[in-house]
Amino acid sequence: MESVRGRSSRGDREGRGWLRGAPPPWWVRVLPVALLVAVGSATMVTPEAHDLGFLLGAIPPLAVLSYGPLATGVLGLGVIALLNAPATHLNRPGDTDLLTVVFVAALSVFVSYVRSHRDAQLSMERAIGEAVQRAVLPPVPQRVGQVGCASFYRAAQDGTLVGGDFFDVREGPYGVRAVMGDVQGHGLQAVATVVSLLGAFREAVLDQPDLESVAARMDRRLAVDSADVRHAELFATALLLEFAAGTAAVRVLACGHPAPVLLCEGQAQEVAVAPGPPLGIGLLDADPPKEATVALGAGDRLFLASDGVWEARDAAGAFYPLPERLKALAGTASADLPAAVWAELLGLRYVVRDDVTMLVLMPESPATA
Repeated sequence: MESVRGRSSRGDREGRGWLRGAPPPWWVRVLPVALLVAVGSATMVTPEAHDLGFLLGAIPPLAVLSYGPLATGVLGLGVIALLNAPATHLNRPGDTDLLTVVFVAALSVFVSYVRSHRDAQLSMERAIGEAVQRAVLPPVPQRVGQVGCASFYRAAQDGTLVGGDFFDVREGPYGVRAVMGDVQGHGLQAVATVVSLLGAFREAVLDQPDLESVAARMDRRLAVDSADVRHAELFATALLLEFAAGTAAVRVLACGHPAPVLLCEGQAQEVAVAPGPPLGIGLLDADPPKEATVALGAGDRLFLASDGVWEARDAAGAFYPLPERLKALAGTASADLPAAVWAELLGLRYVVRDDVTMLVLMPESPATA
């Protein structure tokens, strides 16, 4: 199965829009050149077209949107040459008009120089952000042990690649374990907590015998991180799963996080698991979460989603009906399912106010493993 996050970089560039740092569309690059050629050709054909000369003044500022200082300067010189060419019938502009065009062209070259350097800086910062994303939330492999995986992640805060959601799938001595969680808040302020929780989970996968112990290790990590911070109120929801080797079942533990949805034979329904308290609020010792075991058949899939999906609202304020929509999308391949849900959220104009995380897990049955 293909990881949806493997294609996230291109999607982020397209989602940003060309006015927010993405490369401009082709027509923006073509427009100043086409305008120069069109006005120049028209004024050479007939003197009546000299009234179009005012359009030439717009060419250097338009070039700033997509060209560097050298190309912008060349286009500016082309405008000045047309204004002074006898064949274009534009060679009698007033001195004030010509000086204005020269000033606008020179100013456009300077603005293009500044924009080019800014874009280079933004590209470098984005490359650093992508490196941080890969370090904090590396792409989930297509397969971890006997479990096939597909994932999708999109941070809620514009301009960031990492937010308050986290997920991971790891193989250890007790089988394949997966986690999905949501840290209090979102954006850059939550990244440090995400790093701590993922580190605690990855360590616990290797030496903790059950999911309750894994949750306790993550809860302790939050308690330690917030011990010296007054009024930290640091907490996180988490959903833990364990696929033990050689069994056709999954163990599920919920700490304040929505339960997974089981896709089975064209049907989709939430897994019945008792909700436990979130991590970090000091209740795990007093009221530990209850683990649930769910039998799985051949071809069954588990769909995990964060609050960004469950709490998306339409124009009428209704929540996105995830199990119902997953039933309608049951024929979609596992690798494409998260992207299909995201496309539907956008297509139906649901308002998404939180980080969006989706994870599809499809274990092989012992007979086919």
